[in-house]
Amino acid sequence: MPSFVSQVLGLTLKIVLGLFAALFAVSLLVAGLVVFVVLLFKSLITGRRPAASMVFGRFQQFSSQKGWPGRGTQDGKSASKPGDGDVVDVEVREIREERRLP
Repeated sequence: MPSFVSQVLGLTLKIVLGLFAALFAVSLLVAGLVVFVVLLFKSLITGRRPAASMVFGRFQQFSSQKGWPGRGTQDGKSASKPGDGDVVDVEVREIREERRLP
């Protein structure tokens, strides 16, 4: 049977660790809020939209188009045409340049 002192020390240790965990969580929350406020003021001063809102805006744009550019369609064929700047997989062959002496 554990002694009374070890039970008190165990309870004290759990409380201290719980307080440290809560302090860590609150400090992360405060740090995130500070970064958010600084980026908000920066975007207000520069007149540019924050990068995060631009990323989510693009996500909404492509989700309304039913897919990302270059993504295959339901039947497995590519929705884009070759020559639209996409990479096309081709077979490699070596081209030898023969130099003729005059």
